[in-house]
Amino acid sequence: MTSDLVVILTALNLEYEAIRGKLDNPQVHWHPAGTRFETGRLGGDGCRVALGLVGKGNHPAAVLAERAIAEFSPAALLFAGVAGGLWPSIKLGDVVVASQVYAYHGGTSEDDGLKARPRSWEIPHRAGQIAQHLIRSEEWLDPSAGGDRPTVHFGPIAAGEVVQDSSVSEHARWVREHYNDALAIEMEAAGVAQAAHLNEALPVVVIRGISDRADGTKSSTDGQSWQPRAAANAASFAAALARQLVTDSTAGQERNSEMGPSFRNIATGNARVGVQAGQIFGGAHVGDRADQPVDIVAAIAELRRLVRAAHQDGRLDDDTYKAAEAELDDATDRASSGRGGLLVTLKRLSGLVADVAEVAARLSAVIVAVRDLS
Repeated sequence: MTSDLVVILTALNLEYEAIRGKLDNPQVHWHPAGTRFETGRLGGDGCRVALGLVGKGNHPAAVLAERAIAEFSPAALLFAGVAGGLWPSIKLGDVVVASQVYAYHGGTSEDDGLKARPRSWEIPHRAGQIAQHLIRSEEWLDPSAGGDRPTVHFGPIAAGEVVQDSSVSEHARWVREHYNDALAIEMEAAGVAQAAHLNEALPVVVIRGISDRADGTKSSTDGQSWQPRAAANAASFAAALARQLVTDSTAGQERNSEMGPSFRNIATGNARVGVQAGQIFGGAHVGDRADQPVDIVAAIAELRRLVRAAHQDGRLDDDTYKAAEAELDDATDRASSGRGGLLVTLKRLSGLVADVAEVAARLSAVIVAVRDLS
């Protein structure tokens, strides 16, 4: 897993542009099968984002979500865009964060009618907690955006294979009867949720701005430019949530690395047990050996060697390697000149190399040493 990178997928170009506008210096990243992604950072030093366009429908969304997960090994996957609102209390421009996603087209046809056989995917608990905190805090709101302040709702979203633009059709009746608590309806979230579920339950969050009411007035609301406005609101929430998910992921890795594993050595009879350990973070000595001072600049140089080796053998992709080299340059400069901020730089580097065990372990030791010196 790349702990500082979040994949954000969209179905429509206007949704894509809403996210892309929040990325600094986006760079094209081609998948070998021909899918075009763009990678960039949110707000310069924010988390990294890999942005992709999946098109309409659950099936292409599932395929390209799987492709993005395999290509980037993200900390989380977000699906952002527009949807139709299903309740009068959901205003145009509001945002719905999916507490669960219903794949509502599953069913069985019997003599007495069509029976629903629903599938659903719930938002992972930790991601749901972070999303709901963000909703309460309103920290996601873009201060530069004009107009009314949108409300964020947390509830189920229905995902099918057709555009619903009626409140009285047989399709609308089916959704209302069997998925009565759904707040919004769209066409891709089920595919994305399934792809994430099949990849070791990768955290996935679906975020939808309400651009129409799914009641026959879509042409009118589209003519009033509600699609780009709703997409912009969904993009703002998605960007803020991506930052929070990465912050939480990085903090969790730091907690785990600081605690480390514990070992208990037991000897019986005439046996003797020496020191056994998996990874030692920080310094360690046995017997009367005195602690030796740590040369931080030399330690960073060794980290650089390990990072380059990981890139050469394919364990670090080109983008991650370039970002890691930049952080190493900054760390070397700060360590040599005695400037502050070294610990922050090393923590950013930690998010980039978390998947390379040898580098991550060595970096954790350097972080502990810097803390001890400060």
